[in-house]
Amino acid sequence: MPDATPDPATAALAHDLRIACMRVARRVRFDADNTIAPHHFSVLVRLHEQPRTLGELAAIEQVSAPSMSRSVGQLAELGYVERAPDPDDGRLVRLSLTPDGRRVLEREREHRDAWMAARLEGLSERDRTLLRRATDLVEGILEADRAQDRARRGESR
Repeated sequence: MPDATPDPATAALAHDLRIACMRVARRVRFDADNTIAPHHFSVLVRLHEQPRTLGELAAIEQVSAPSMSRSVGQLAELGYVERAPDPDDGRLVRLSLTPDGRRVLEREREHRDAWMAARLEGLSERDRTLLRRATDLVEGILEADRAQDRARRGESR
């Protein structure tokens, strides 16, 4: 966390941007005609990236292991997640998406993207270009933050 207090204009921008991002994320999670719960969608996204253990998922999602275990159990019952022994450590269980899980994930992404696209369609080309630039800036901020986290943990990319 930076020690210096930001100037008032930067502090106001930080506040407004944070609130706007939170509001958009909340609306997409709950208003985009989704067919699965937001926390289940998040687990599917993480497993689409790569197979993971329950502990890895819990740490990434910042929830308790029992809570993640319930979510994974529900997704497994629906046929979206499968469990397999870890090839390197038989004590661990690797979780991965099933073909049905991949289809559900893709459908949910399409719903969420369509929700957002419908709200962007009325904007001018200039405003959409501005939002593209703002999106790239925010992604750059997040990537720099992730790089700092990896450096603190002694990891390389």
